[in-house]
Amino acid sequence: MNGSHSNLSLKCVRDTSVTAVVFPWLYSALFLFALVLNCLAAWIFFNIRSTTTFVVYLKNVVVADLLMTLSIPVKVLADADVGSWRLRAFYCRYSAVLFYTTMYISILLLGLISLDRYLKIVRSFRKCALRRVGVGQALSAAVWAVMVSLALPNTILSDRTPSPSGGRLRCTSMKGQAGMLWHEGFNYFCQVVFWGTLVLMLLCYTFISRKVYESYKASRSGSKAASRRTKAKVFVVVGVFFICFAPFHFARVPYTLTQTRNIANHCQAQNALYVAKETTLWLSATNVCLDPLIYVFLCRAFRKRLTDMLNRKPFPQGTLESPTATSTQLEMSQIVHNRTLDVSSA
Repeated sequence: MNGSHSNLSLKCVRDTSVTAVVFPWLYSALFLFALVLNCLAAWIFFNIRSTTTFVVYLKNVVVADLLMTLSIPVKVLADADVGSWRLRAFYCRYSAVLFYTTMYISILLLGLISLDRYLKIVRSFRKCALRRVGVGQALSAAVWAVMVSLALPNTILSDRTPSPSGGRLRCTSMKGQAGMLWHEGFNYFCQVVFWGTLVLMLLCYTFISRKVYESYKASRSGSKAASRRTKAKVFVVVGVFFICFAPFHFARVPYTLTQTRNIANHCQAQNALYVAKETTLWLSATNVCLDPLIYVFLCRAFRKRLTDMLNRKPFPQGTLESPTATSTQLEMSQIVHNRTLDVSSA
């Protein structure tokens, strides 16, 4: 396989006339926005105690997004061909691995957040071990441990001496046969992670939406408008997740096959797949800017503390509401309260 791959690399020189100009600017803008938003999110969240699994998962997402954000500058320099081939080799062996690993850690944590919201809202009257803080911390640690341990061989097995002649250094040129096989298998595993998480999110938020609709219907007060508002909140999260990540996972498999197997010999097809992969990868990376918006969208306490900070108000030491209550939960609580008043006044 190494021989055929080397011949393929020699026959086709990657066309970076677009990617080397456009994407460094796009990633630079993304880095600046993501750094500000995630530093702000981290400062707010780490002033909130980890009293529930919801906060535990959100804090881990912030850490994953920050690490992914910090890997972007190396990608910018490598894509722009700034510096020597050693910078590109460093990107291939370390920075790119960090970029992809933290992206999938964030994806898995968003799936755990969806499951947590389902258990909180739909199964609120049943005790569940999955909603214990210690279990949430253990699951978060397991996500980090599994993804890091599976990604680490991509660094270890990129041990071949780089050969930068004949165009830009390709990351796959640093891998031997074992490295190429692991690279391909890891990408298939990541496909399972993404599509499995997407299915989990769709199921959880569908049940949440149905539960909220039933609550509004039972309260007999503005059920149609409230139901539309709640469905919008629920499916914007799923929609953002799908729009950011799905295009990349459609493009990733055929591109990986051109890296690891003698497929798509036509050079133009290889370059087209490369551009498609880079374009959809940037779209996936925008999630580091969108996650802080989801915090505002889902977590009322985060939104309140952000507002207090912008208004230069001190953080309150105590509150009557749960520090992790979502807008959906609070709306349901208000429905139950209104319904109780209606019954008592009848």
